[in-house]
Amino acid sequence: MQEPTIDRAAMGRLAKALSFICGPQHPTTIALQTASDSGAERDIKAARAAFLKLKPSDRNSALAMLRDVD
Repeated sequence: MQEPTIDRAAMGRLAKALSFICGPQHPTTIALQTASDSGAERDIKAARAAFLKLKPSDRNSALAMLRDVD
């Protein structure tokens, strides 16, 4: 089974949500913004790994913010 992919625009929106929740200088926020800007596979993998290491409450809050916007 292939892992789901997140497009660059979605990573940018997720970075903005995390900027509000965790702060703009949080390493995960920076990793997501870098992945969104570059689109490089290496950056995307690093951002995904960093996002998965967040506290579940922070992850859920960021994803809820994305759902509210759509």
